[in-house]
Amino acid sequence: MNEKDLEKKIKNALEKVRPSLQADGGDVDFVSVDEKTGVVQVQLKGMCVGCPMAQMTLKQGIEAELKKEVPEVKEVVGI
Repeated sequence: MNEKDLEKKIKNALEKVRPSLQADGGDVDFVSVDEKTGVVQVQLKGMCVGCPMAQMTLKQGIEAELKKEVPEVKEVVGI
């Protein structure tokens, strides 16, 4: 799979978690993916910035969904 296809799969998976983030006044943007390591960088936005639950949202929400939808994803980190 090339990087553009991988990026498209990741963005599609992010669309599945976006409504729950937006319901709480937040959002997430795709930043980059390292195809070799499977690490995806995202940026939390809105109310997610500075929220005490942001790290849990990142790992248990966004990362879990991406790993389920895109097996190439090994980790999601916020920037």
